[in-house]
Amino acid sequence: MATPKQTLLARFQSFGRLSSGQKLAVIFGTAAFIAFVFVAWMYVNRPEWRVLYSNLNDRDGGNIISALSQLNVPYKMAEGGSAILVPSNFVYDTRLKLASKGLPRGSVVGFELLDNQKLGTSDFIQQVDYQRALEGELDRTISSISAISGARVQLAIPRPSVFVSEQQSPSASVLVSLYPGRALDTAQVAGIERLIAASVPQLKANNVTVVDQNGDVLSRPQGNTDGLNLSAYQLDYKGQVEETLAHRIQAIITPIVGRDNVRAAVTADLNFSRVEQTAETYKPNGNPADAAILSQQTSESTSNSPAPGGVVGSAANQPPAQPISASSVTGPATTSGTMSNSNVSPSSTHKSSTTNYDVDKTVQHSIVAAGAIKRLSVAVVVNYRAIANPDGSTKLVPLSQAEMTEISNLVKGAMGFDTNRGDNLNIVNTAFSKKPVLSLPSTPFYKNPDNIALAEGVLKDLLTAGVVLIVFLSLRRMLYEMLAKAPKPVPQAAATSPEMAPRRKEGYEQNLQAAKDMARQNPSIVANVVKDWMGNE
Repeated sequence: MATPKQTLLARFQSFGRLSSGQKLAVIFGTAAFIAFVFVAWMYVNRPEWRVLYSNLNDRDGGNIISALSQLNVPYKMAEGGSAILVPSNFVYDTRLKLASKGLPRGSVVGFELLDNQKLGTSDFIQQVDYQRALEGELDRTISSISAISGARVQLAIPRPSVFVSEQQSPSASVLVSLYPGRALDTAQVAGIERLIAASVPQLKANNVTVVDQNGDVLSRPQGNTDGLNLSAYQLDYKGQVEETLAHRIQAIITPIVGRDNVRAAVTADLNFSRVEQTAETYKPNGNPADAAILSQQTSESTSNSPAPGGVVGSAANQPPAQPISASSVTGPATTSGTMSNSNVSPSSTHKSSTTNYDVDKTVQHSIVAAGAIKRLSVAVVVNYRAIANPDGSTKLVPLSQAEMTEISNLVKGAMGFDTNRGDNLNIVNTAFSKKPVLSLPSTPFYKNPDNIALAEGVLKDLLTAGVVLIVFLSLRRMLYEMLAKAPKPVPQAAATSPEMAPRRKEGYEQNLQAAKDMARQNPSIVANVVKDWMGNE
């Protein structure tokens, strides 16, 4: 029995007995099979193209293609040249490399616009270029916010004037494009307004208007300018107060009843009136020794006046015989009824004192800020307590009165319960209803996207392998048929063997008899053959 090595050697020896046309057919068939296998392998392992960048302008597109050529990254264009595709395994690495080179820059230009200023440029052109550059830098800065995919800033900067009455304040408008499903909260909008106001001289934050891609105004005027605008802030502040109190109540009750076993809702009545008042209070007069003296005045005066007097009796009505001397006036009377010492001039003293005390006065100026809590209404629902039965089941039992009283006291402390304010607290202990288990319809195996993608990949590989196998078997069969039809060489030993001699003799006699029969039936053909032999010697 021949071994596989001898069989393969015999087939190679048979290839040498083929004709030239058959050999060419075998060679071209083998080359076609190899080319087919290579094409099939390339088709199966062809790269999956992903979008690197889209919506590119001509400048960015040219710069990116030049950078991709330097990085030896394959690419192709799509969407009329506005999108560039690269293999999926190159997307993220290529984006990082291009980002390090500042690509794509976009249609917005920043301060690089001022790099190529020409000599002799007018002041007006310089001012316009500076404003464009500033707008571009603000566009890039705002676009770096996570929720914003793109931004457009327009500045209205008036020309300065030497007249104060003609000076105008600058303003700005911002158009932001948000990613799908994203939104900007009030703090983020205020941050954009302050960022732009800090970048432009003399620009106030309330002169910045922010609008999204849908045309909705996101910015809110600063200050108490309109009741409608103030109500938005009131609602935000009211919601924050209610959410904070509800979270505080749930946080203090959860350790007692367990997680997901308590719900709290708070309604806050807030006073947004801003009150300013001034009061002067006077106290009644107190002890003068403790009073504060503002001023004190004391005066004292002394005066001398002649005292009335004379000779008692009728002699008093008579003129004196001689002048009265000073000694007679001041000395003691010697004659009874004629003179006395009351003729001496008396002295009088007058004293006055004035004291001004300060009044005990209190002046109080108070401002009551808006947003004070006028009244709170709190509703708390506590679930029944779950108790395990001996058989492993669970039953729900209500909380005891002592536990409910303890919870009520904790809630009052957390919310700052005030009876004078009219606060209302309602606590209910009840069993929570179980959430219905929604059984989502299971996706059939043949409808699962992952399974579909896997099946497509496997089917593609199997089809490719099947086609390659069919082509290989067809080529193999054709080659075997060609080798089978090739004339087989007669072994030398067989040609000289005694057994082959009779067979060769019988074959010669048969051929000779056939030639004789042909000569009898068609002598002209035989004559032509002989004539041809003789002509060709």
